Amino acid sequence: MTAPYDPEEREKVVSKLPSALRRELKVRAAQLGIDIKDAVTEGIVAWRSCDPLPPVDTSGGGPFSTYLPAGLYGEFKADCKAKGVSFAQGLAQAVRLWLDSHPTARRTPRPTGARRIIFGNQKGGVGKTSASAGVAEALAEMGNKVCLIDFDPQGHLTKQFGFDMLGIDDPSLAKHMLGEAKGEVRDLLVPIEEKAFAGRLFLLPACKDAFLLDAKLATTRQVRVKETALEKAMEPLEKQFDFIVVDCPPSLGYTMDTALYYARTRDEEEEGTSGIFIPVLAEDSSADAYDMLDEQIQELSNDMDVLIGELGFVVNMYDSRRGWVATSSLDGWKELGDVVAVIPDQSEQRKAVRLKQPLLSYAPDSEQADAMRKIALKVVS
Repeated sequence: MTAPYDPEEREKVVSKLPSALRRELKVRAAQLGIDIKDAVTEGIVAWRSCDPLPPVDTSGGGPFSTYLPAGLYGEFKADCKAKGVSFAQGLAQAVRLWLDSHPTARRTPRPTGARRIIFGNQKGGVGKTSASAGVAEALAEMGNKVCLIDFDPQGHLTKQFGFDMLGIDDPSLAKHMLGEAKGEVRDLLVPIEEKAFAGRLFLLPACKDAFLLDAKLATTRQVRVKETALEKAMEPLEKQFDFIVVDCPPSLGYTMDTALYYARTRDEEEEGTSGIFIPVLAEDSSADAYDMLDEQIQELSNDMDVLIGELGFVVNMYDSRRGWVATSSLDGWKELGDVVAVIPDQSEQRKAVRLKQPLLSYAPDSEQADAMRKIALKVVS
C-alpha cells in the first residue's frame, strides 16, 4: 500500500515529551541504529491504526522537536482530535508504542573480544577526557559492557568520576604492562554506579607511576614490548567487555605508541572496527598537533606493518560566535577527514566535572550528551 504522504518531504513538529520518555527514545533509537524522526514516524503510523491506548503521564514534559512527513503530520493531528486526546498525549502514546514494540536487542559477547577505541591528540586541552568518558557512557547506556581506561598520568578522568588515583606503590595498569604487578588487572576495575549504565561501565583508574611508563618502556630490552605492552596487559579482560575505551595522554611517546598499536585493526576484524578518534579544537594549533600525531600513526603503521584506523575528528568546545577563525577551522577539519561530531562549548560538561558526575547522568538531554551518543552510534554501526 502506498503511503498517503511523501517520507522525503518533512516539516518540523514541536511538542512536549516527558524527559524520561524522550531520553528512552534517544537511547533506543541509537541502540537500534534508527533515526529518531523515523522511529517517531513508525510509532505514529502504528498508533493511528491501533485501538485506544492507556494514557501516558505527560506531566513535567520538556520541549521535543522532530520532522514528520507533511501529510502524516496533518492526519495525525486530526486523529488526535477525533480520539479526544491532545497532540502531546497522542505523540507520547505513539512514542511509547514504538518503544514497546522495539525492545533492546539482547547483548551477545563478541567472539573476537572487545573493540578497542582510543581518544588521542598530542595537544592537551582539546577534550580527550570528556569525549572518551561521554562516549563510554553512551555505549554503556546503549546496553554494551564498557571498560574505560584512564591512560593519562595526570588522572583527570579518574578524578572527574570522583575516584582517587592509585598510589605509587599500588598495583596499576602501568605495573601490569611492565610485568611488575601482582594479582589480576581486573582487580583494579571500579564500577560507575549510575542508573543509566549500572553494571555495564567500569573504570580502570590512573596511577601516579604512569609518569614513569615512557622511560621504563624506552629502556626495556624485550623485543616489541614498547608496542605490545598495553595489549598484553588487557588481554585477560577483552572477552569480558564489548568495548574498551582509552583516554590517552597528551604525548607522542612510547605510551602513545602502545595505545595506537592496541587500537590497530586485528587480522580477524573488519576495517573501522577499532581505531582512534582525534578530538580537536576549531583553531590552528590543533591542526599543527594533528600533523605530528598523523605522522606518528603512519610511522608506527609502516614499522609494524599494521593498519591503525583513524575513525574521525571530534571538534570539541565549538562556538560559531567566535567568528571566522572557528567556522573556517571547522570547514578545514571537514575537508581533511570525517568530522564525526561537533560538540558545542556549553556549561553542562564543566558542571558535571565539578560535581563529579557522568555527563549523561547529569545532563542527559543536553546537546553535548547527544553529541556523545552520535559518536557512540558511529562506533556501533
